Amino acid sequence: MSSSEGRDVYTVHARRWEHGWELEIESVGATQSHSLKDAELMARDYIRLALEVPADSFDLELVPDVGDGLTEEALQAKAETRAAEKARDNAAQHSREVARKLHDKGLRGKEIAIVLGVSTQRVSQLLKAGRNSTAHRQRSGRAGAHGKHSSSA
Repeated sequence: MSSSEGRDVYTVHARRWEHGWELEIESVGATQSHSLKDAELMARDYIRLALEVPADSFDLELVPDVGDGLTEEALQAKAETRAAEKARDNAAQHSREVARKLHDKGLRGKEIAIVLGVSTQRVSQLLKAGRNSTAHRQRSGRAGAHGKHSSSA
């Protein structure tokens, strides 16, 4: 068991056997589920009963073990997907910032599109998203000198 943002997190190792899945819940015990789809519900119910806590008072991390090295491959694929999503989010944020700076410098939408290698519609989206996040930072009192922007569109 670990803790995340004040909530307990229980790791559930699910291992396949001939009648379904064995669920080993670290620091709590073990139970079974007929399908992997129902594993979280079964583990949550087991923890609730064993520890006498509300079923929604903790988080679960389900770790299916399918054998033949596929568990490790699946975990690697999930980690790669998370890394790609983070990289995509960072790139989108950077694109918004650069589009806003180019706009503030006086470039028009078509020119910004050429500089960034995107469509003019994407430039419009980037500038709109940039305005929204800048306005939010200003309302929250977190905008610094870089939080200012031109009001012309």
